[in-house]
Amino acid sequence: MLYNKQQDNQVNYPTPTDTIESENDPKSNKLGNLTKRDLVLRISDETGLVQQDVFQVIQKTLDYITEALAKGQDVELRNFGVFEVRLTKSRIGRNPNKPETDVVIPARAMVKFKSGKIMRQKVLLLTEELKSSSQ
Repeated sequence: MLYNKQQDNQVNYPTPTDTIESENDPKSNKLGNLTKRDLVLRISDETGLVQQDVFQVIQKTLDYITEALAKGQDVELRNFGVFEVRLTKSRIGRNPNKPETDVVIPARAMVKFKSGKIMRQKVLLLTEELKSSSQ
């Protein structure tokens, strides 16, 4: 259902349940996540580009990021953050159902994300709001 070339070369996405106008409402932010579909709709609306083209650009971007990480390269997006491939140490784990048995968890490659300065500053503004809502 993503590609329907018969109808004006646009992807037929249903409208998101959370409206863009309610994004400043802290309660609406907790109701849902920002999805790829939401990005496509918002970018398409703001730029006037066809949704299918926007979807292809977003998907290609994610594909190239994934490909670079799979090769062991770091991905640096200025003012957003850095994705790094790190090797975790092997460790001993325990099955809660059989605590007498130790299980060796092998070392493995994991993707770590370190946020950029601008993102870190914007998210930091939510600290007080999150503290008050958790109490």
